[in-house]
Amino acid sequence: MLLEIDGEAVEYNLAPGEILKVDTGHVAAFEPTVSYDIVTVKGFKNIFFGGEGLFLTELRGPGKVILQSLPIQNLAKEIIPYIPVKHND
Repeated sequence: MLLEIDGEAVEYNLAPGEILKVDTGHVAAFEPTVSYDIVTVKGFKNIFFGGEGLFLTELRGPGKVILQSLPIQNLAKEIIPYIPVKHND
């Protein structure tokens, strides 16, 4: 199996019933024993000031979860300033 992970890979071993809520873009992989769902962020302050948006991925153990520290959308933001732009003058 080949897996591309942007940034650093962080591994968690969830106990049975243990829940991990993360921004969807950070989820790289998880074992088949881990269940997942998309949940709505609750609370006015969390929605507007939390930085994750309206939804999170909820991962429920048991099993191994691998998260990436630099989701593809964040990677794109980091490299865009270095991409040359052709000007039609």
